[in-house]
Amino acid sequence: MPLSDHEQRILAELEESLVRQDPQFAERVRSETVYRHAGRYCKWAALGFFAGVAILVIFYPHSVAVGFLGVALMFACAVVFERNLRRMGKAGWHDLTRSLHQDRPENSDQPGIEGAVDNARTWLRTRFRRDR
Repeated sequence: MPLSDHEQRILAELEESLVRQDPQFAERVRSETVYRHAGRYCKWAALGFFAGVAILVIFYPHSVAVGFLGVALMFACAVVFERNLRRMGKAGWHDLTRSLHQDRPENSDQPGIEGAVDNARTWLRTRFRRDR
């Protein structure tokens, strides 16, 4: 249901007062998207997962209970990662990885990481080819 003219004026006045009172907060709210928010949580979840792996590997020989806490941390971080990845969807994932798709090598027809790996493989093959 669209807003009436009066409601739109009130909303515009509220926005203007917010910009006047706290311009940094207003800019942060304006620039924040669901994709960026979920992407940030995915990054923290991945970091937490690897911290859980490190806890498991380091402490399991000394204490099974601490090793189990590492496994629990890994599981919790995997759940958080999966839920935020679903929240982002395909469009959000492409938004976060846009730099990989734009920075593709000139002589590669594949975008992103695939093109970079293909170019590295080709370079290694030509570099270490044996003379017969």
